[in-house]
Amino acid sequence: MLKLTQSAAATLAFAVFFLPPPAAGSDDYAAAMEHQHAGETPTPSPAALPEPAQAVVAEEVTYATLDGKPVRGYLARPAKAAGPLPGILVIQEWWGLNDNIRAMARRFAGEGYVALAVDLYEGEFATDSKEALALMQKALEKAPRLIENLKQGHSYLLSQAGATRVGVVGWCFGGGWSLETALALGEGIGAAVMYYGRVKSDAKELATLQAPLLGLFGGQDQGIPVDGVRRMEQALLALGKNATIVIYPAADHGFANPSGQRFDAAAATDSWTKTTAFFAAHLKR
Repeated sequence: MLKLTQSAAATLAFAVFFLPPPAAGSDDYAAAMEHQHAGETPTPSPAALPEPAQAVVAEEVTYATLDGKPVRGYLARPAKAAGPLPGILVIQEWWGLNDNIRAMARRFAGEGYVALAVDLYEGEFATDSKEALALMQKALEKAPRLIENLKQGHSYLLSQAGATRVGVVGWCFGGGWSLETALALGEGIGAAVMYYGRVKSDAKELATLQAPLLGLFGGQDQGIPVDGVRRMEQALLALGKNATIVIYPAADHGFANPSGQRFDAAAATDSWTKTTAFFAAHLKR
């Protein structure tokens, strides 16, 4: 059943990124993200990313091969892990697999997971919004390749990293692909978290969702029309899906990214608490 989280102090304003179901590489989607990130760079803000809750170890690994080309990601796990752990696929923002995403993988490892940050840009990353737009458009032109990339990352966590169950999380570009991963892998995903990513409202597409879903969005995100959340809400409710949608009314797109210009400490802290509790409930049982 759909659970709607509201603030005790005010009526929660819903705003989720909705675009009708055009092709994954649509000009509308790219234009919305270009506008939202105009002039930004992935530069660390004064709000430092917290260190992992426990000591972790991390390394670069080859987790996939696409058309004969090896794809490398970043694998992190607790330094003193005893026995198999649940796994989390960590999906980049539109900037690519950069230091911020590596830090997030280490932070998830600190919570007791083996975390694999996948690389959907296959070795490239952006340092400004123009580069990010070009890389995102290039990736979206080959959506089936992205799905195969994610499927192989999922298989790596199970077969090579020994994960007991696998969840998925992503932000921005990766937020939409967290949902896509859950749709594509069905029972293979134990829980999915999407931060301010592209959503779907088509019932036929959402019908394949089997994982519990947590969606976290900013109410000030101008790239995410308010009508979208209501369409998504109605579709998920009608399908009886286990989904929780949380909107932070004062937060903007990218509120959880400490290396972005719209970082919101309060929303980032609360969403992290909700994310870790959500994964613990569904992956550590």
